Amino acid sequence: MKEKIYLLPGLMTDERLWERLIPFLKDDYELVHVALPMTDDFDLATKELEEIFQEEKINLLGFSLGAYFSSYFAIKNPNRVNKLFLVSGTPSEMKKDEIEKRKQTLKLMNTLGFKGLSHQKTISLLEKSNKDDEELIKIVKDMFSDCGEELYNIQMNCTFKRKALYNELISTGLPIKLFYSTEDRLFSHDSLEYFTDEHKHITKVSREGTSHMTPLEVPEKLSYEIKKWMR
Repeated sequence: MKEKIYLLPGLMTDERLWERLIPFLKDDYELVHVALPMTDDFDLATKELEEIFQEEKINLLGFSLGAYFSSYFAIKNPNRVNKLFLVSGTPSEMKKDEIEKRKQTLKLMNTLGFKGLSHQKTISLLEKSNKDDEELIKIVKDMFSDCGEELYNIQMNCTFKRKALYNELISTGLPIKLFYSTEDRLFSHDSLEYFTDEHKHITKVSREGTSHMTPLEVPEKLSYEIKKWMR
């Protein structure tokens, strides 16, 4: 029987987030996509995830906002997590200026209507070398549009309610791995200073570049790190 890894996506992403990653891992592991709960209450979301995860102990991988949900779950249920992998995300709070910026975006959307991601905004999430990858751009744009306005409101409100979880997460003693791009503007690089060399149970792996959507853009590199994490 293959060992199972539960996969939590990020803001306005769905199972398509993993479609370029799965071919590198499917022969070795059972990969289970779990949509983020439709709530901006992290405690309610955790209770819902407790019902979804079937095993006594799980391997949990979260991307971006899903990395925060995964961290929150691990803090509330350290005895139910075998190991944790955070992709393009950290257990950080959102900076006040970013919250204000997002609140203005929400206000504008509620006035003008939900329009999805523009081509330029989509490209800004990707590696510069992938700006002509039309299939990739379509995947990211389609995920955002298909997730829809209701989920967008809920998940944006989630980001406003984030609190820093570093100390609680570190104190669980769980094996944790972080994977991120060095120039990802959506990643909280300041968070890395909390995970020092003295925390032997925490591994930080960076890659040069701007990509936030690493499961779609560097699936081979990410799959290599996942395999090392699982071993």
